[in-house]
Order: sequence, then structure tokens, then C-alpha cells
Amino acid sequence: MKTIKGGYHNKLLRINLTDHSYKTEEIPEEILLKYIGGRGLGVKLLFDELPAKVDPLSPENKLLFVTAPLHGSNAATASRFSVVCKSPLTGGIGEGNSGGHFGVDFKNTGYDVLILEGKSENPCYIFLTEESVEFKDGQKLWGKTTDVTTDILLEETDPKAGVACIGPAGEKGSLISSIVNEKGHHSGRTGVGAVMGSKNLKAIVVSGSKNTPYNDEETLKDAKKKWQTFIGEAPLTKNALKEYGTPALVNTINDRGGFPTKNFQEGYFANAESISGETIKELYYVRSQPCKACPIGCAHLTRTPEREGKGPEFETVWSLGAACFIHDLEKITHANYNCNEYGIDTISTGSTIACAMELSEKGYFDEETYELIRKDLGRDLKFGDADAMLKLTELAGKCEGFGKLIAMGSLRLAQKFGHPELAMHVKGLELPAYDPRGFYGMSISLSTSNRGGCHLKAYLVSTEALSTPFEIDRFSEEGKPGLAKLYQDLIATIDSMGVCIFTSFALNPTHYANMMSAVTGVKIDSKELLKIGERIWNLEKLFNLREGLTRKDDTLPPRLLNEAFESGHSKGIKINLEPLLDKYYAIRGWNNEGFPSEEKLKELGLLKEGKSIL
Repeated sequence: MKTIKGGYHNKLLRINLTDHSYKTEEIPEEILLKYIGGRGLGVKLLFDELPAKVDPLSPENKLLFVTAPLHGSNAATASRFSVVCKSPLTGGIGEGNSGGHFGVDFKNTGYDVLILEGKSENPCYIFLTEESVEFKDGQKLWGKTTDVTTDILLEETDPKAGVACIGPAGEKGSLISSIVNEKGHHSGRTGVGAVMGSKNLKAIVVSGSKNTPYNDEETLKDAKKKWQTFIGEAPLTKNALKEYGTPALVNTINDRGGFPTKNFQEGYFANAESISGETIKELYYVRSQPCKACPIGCAHLTRTPEREGKGPEFETVWSLGAACFIHDLEKITHANYNCNEYGIDTISTGSTIACAMELSEKGYFDEETYELIRKDLGRDLKFGDADAMLKLTELAGKCEGFGKLIAMGSLRLAQKFGHPELAMHVKGLELPAYDPRGFYGMSISLSTSNRGGCHLKAYLVSTEALSTPFEIDRFSEEGKPGLAKLYQDLIATIDSMGVCIFTSFALNPTHYANMMSAVTGVKIDSKELLKIGERIWNLEKLFNLREGLTRKDDTLPPRLLNEAFESGHSKGIKINLEPLLDKYYAIRGWNNEGFPSEEKLKELGLLKEGKSIL
């Protein structure tokens, strides 16, 4: 029997917001061994506890904040925590992943997991320390932006505390709302902010100094040194991301004809240089703002003549920029600050605005909606209107005027006006800044992502565009389903260990396995590590199947399947997804409808009393 010797406090805090009660529980060691922490542990706990078909915005939904065994170890980038719930945007598994220092601050209170249940009668916030759990009046914070809320709470509690809070968008149930920590780090996708708001919970404040136990300090020291060396030598983590942040990718992706422009109508943005990392560095960069224990430092503080804040990131300059056919960097940066302050996901926000621009230009809105837009903006909505885009981020953050429709997300917006094909999404979650017609492997990565249109669960762009750890033909189908599975399984473990996906630009599965062994004292090799990732991926799939998502949801927008670019470096490419999906399902050990076979479930320990846990 394997025994865990470090990495966990083995304490779960369960809070019932309805009656403001709480209790502490132990987490079975078997579950920790099979799911690690972070995303994996959160999915396991949610799957076991949440009945099927629960309304995501009802008190019955649960909201989990989950730390990881590497938190507090000072291993490179070990600060990322997960927020898990049923998503109100997709109806499937909801999961946000954020950096900064909140995750480590939470772990320092002596807890590994926080499970929030029920709904507070009145707005409140929670102040959590090693000694106490306090329920505080949140009425005076209701309606305030995340930056103002954070400042007030740090003054009221502990200036060194960690704060995770929602803005007005989460309070009002916006399906694209996020949970924000340190004023600019987002648990940004799948509408987790709306779930927190539905519970009348404005914020969680954490403050503690309880050290996480570790198995062997010398072994851990050696593992950390090796990580530091490899991350310090890999070109992307040593140079590009450190120097320019994630917007360093703008020119690379654009030059390959895979930078979605005008709501994915084009794949090349002629004004990309205006929104690139190099231009941001020249005009608005102030300093690096690295997450806790991060040697990369891709997060940057920026300042315009009027405002300052974190970002914009690569996905943000794309969604609020190229996707909307806008290259006014100052207005994009201000729109990014709006998203930080109101608590909305920049990818979903920008993509939904781009969808609205196309709906508007094609005459698909009814007259009442056009009148509403004219009232809000003073004119019709068109691609390239930077002032309109900026105003709409504010209205979406406040859920006012036409912003109420933006707050629904692109799929519901497009469905409302009879043209769902103009929503660039998978499973209701807006797609990121990589057009699969320029990066063929991303077609299977995006379409099969359990949380919807997410690039971070299998970042095949690293091989198709960045030559890391090797280069493959970006237009070839060969090997892509198997590669997608490998990346999905690996990143599931990376998320569960609490480290950054960017470490995968420098490390391999053996590095991660050795670190887990050093932290926990449980010997694990790369094969077993990837098996844990496969188990997590399959459990997420089972969650989605239980909620009614099937093969029909593992697809891409019709535009990506039926329309080819007429110019650029990805000219003439269409995606033939179904054969790729067949191969992927077979490699996964699933049937042709995407249901895991009994043999696969048995192999992964996902059978209960000889039956599927579904």
C-alpha cells in the first residue's frame, strides 16, 4: 500500500452558505493518489457529490476551490489553483485555472480544498485563516468592481492576504463572468463567476502561514533545481515569454495564417504588428508581475496615459482586437482593464462582440435590437469600431443595455437571432485565437475539449507553430489524434499538480513524475503519471455524458468545416473532422459515440461494483 508522506494537509473545508455553517473533513488517500489535486481532485469530488441535471445557477450546484501538492514548495510556477463546478455556459464540466498567489495563500491556511454549497440569504464574503472561518457582510461590496473590492478587503482583513472575488458581472449571473484574484488573474472560463454570484458570495479572503509538509527536502531540492535549469534554458520560457509576455505569439500565429480575424472569416490580420507583444512592450509595459514562484514572468503590468493594470494577454489582444477587426491598442488595453474590473472572461467577451458585429452587419438583428444598439453606441455596430468595442465591454460587465445580450455568450446571442452558425464556439464556450484551418491538430484538440472551446487542454500549437518540443506539419492529419490524447492526458496532470502549462515548453513527463515523487514520497514514473491524466480526462468525459453532451457536441463551427480562406498562408484549407474523431475515439478506447468502453473504465478504475459509474 502506497503512503503519502507530503504535499497535503489532508483537510477539506465544507461550507454551507445557506446557514453559514462549516465542517472539516479528511480526503481519502486513495483519491489523492488517483487524482493528485487541483483540476483532477476537483472533478472527482464534484462528480461524486453533484447529482446529474442540476441547474448550474441553483443553490444545489457546488463551487470548489482546489489547491495542489506543489503549492508552497517554491517549485517553478507552482501557484496555479482550480475552480470547479457545473458550468452555466456549457452545461458540462466547468473549470477555471488561475495563477498569482491566491492558491498558495489558500494552501497556507491549512486546507487543500474548499467546497461551497447552498446560497447565502444576503451578500457575504468569507475570511479564512488557520484558526477561523468568518462570514462577513458583503452588502457594501455588492456592485463594486474587483479592484475596489480587493482594496477594501485587504484593508479590512490582512494587507498580505489573498483575495478572490467577483465583479458586477458575476453578481448579475453573466454566463461569461470570471472569478478574479490579485486584480488581474482570472478563473476566467465557463462562467464560474456566475456560480459564485448565484450563491451571494462576493469574495473569499485567505490568510495563513501553515507550511505544507514534504517527504524529503533534499530530493525535492534536487528536483526543483532540475526544473529551474530546464525552464531557464528553453527558448520560449527563457526569452520570448519573459520579454514580451504571451502577446509574443501574435506575429507567429498571424504569419502562419491561423490568427482568426473578423469572427473567423479570415486567418490573417494585416495590422497584427499594432497589437503585438513588441508594441505593447514599447508603448505600455511597466514591469513584470510574475506569479508566485514563477521564473518566467509572462504576466506584465501595463499603463496607458489614463489607466494601469495587468495585461492584455495574447488571447485578449486577439479577441478584443483582430476578432473584432480592431488594431487600436490603447482602446484594447482599456477594454482589457474593463474585463479585469467587471470580472468577465476576455476570450468570451471579445468573441461575443465579434459575433454581434457580424450579426449586425448582415442585418440579422430585429429593429428593436438595432434601436437598443444605437441608443447605447450612438450608431450601428460594425467591425473595426474600437470605441463601440470598448463601450460594450463596460456594458457587458454591468449587464446593461445591449451588454445584457453580450453577457449571454456568443451561442445564445446567435441563437436568439436565428443564426447559431455565427457563434465561434465548442459546447458553448468561445474558441481561442488559433484557427484550426491553420493548425490542423487543433481541430481535434478543440472539438474534443471537455470544457468546450479551450486551447489549454491540449496545446498542439506548440508543435505545429512553435517547434516545441519538436516540429510537425501543421496541415497534416497524420498522428494528430494520438498527439491530442497525449497532450490532454499530460496537461490534466499538470493542472492537477498546480503548475503552469508553459512548463511543458521545457519539461517532459519524467520531470513531472520525479517532482511528484519528491513531494509526496510516493514513487511514480511517467507512465503512471500519464495514466492519472487519462483517468481525469475520462472522468470529465463521463461528467459531460451524464449531462447529455455526446458526439454531436465534439465538433467545430460550420464555418471552420465548410469554408476555406481565400488568401494567406492557410489558403484553401477545410477541416475533415469526422475521420479524425473516429481515430481519436478508437485511441481513447471509446465507442463510436464517444462512450468509454467497459474495458477502458476497468483499466482506469472507473467501474463501481463492476458497473460504469455513470
